[in-house]
Amino acid sequence: MGLWDNFKGKAEEMNEGLQKNIGKFKNQKFSDASMAMCALVAAADGDIDASERKKTAAFIMSNESLQVFNASDLKVKFDFYCDKLTADFDFGRIDAIQAISKLKGKDDQARACIQLGIVIGGADGDFDADEKKAVKDACLAVGINPSDFDV
Repeated sequence: MGLWDNFKGKAEEMNEGLQKNIGKFKNQKFSDASMAMCALVAAADGDIDASERKKTAAFIMSNESLQVFNASDLKVKFDFYCDKLTADFDFGRIDAIQAISKLKGKDDQARACIQLGIVIGGADGDFDADEKKAVKDACLAVGINPSDFDV
């Protein structure tokens, strides 16, 4: 099995786990952290172009795991973090990491948020080095060893 096939299998497994668990995490901190994670991964290379933003937003809206949340609320929060990252990547990144760090000490929620970032990163078929770094930074923000997720 090739590397991508292995990753694709893990991403599908993570998405299934998300579908089972996110309903337990229906709260504002988790919702905010999840959208911060999605924006951070989408902007991982330092830029979010309109098509990438649109694709990520479409993925968020169609992801069964996130359907426990109000779709328009998710879009507003995703756009909020994307706008911050677009205006000033470094400060936007700090804001996104701070939102994610609010899950520190809530291991199940933090892990689900990290898994969502990995699923978003791999949605286009290429989980690149910049996306892995964004996920690694998020892991460190919540006190999880990045090697738990092979990043």
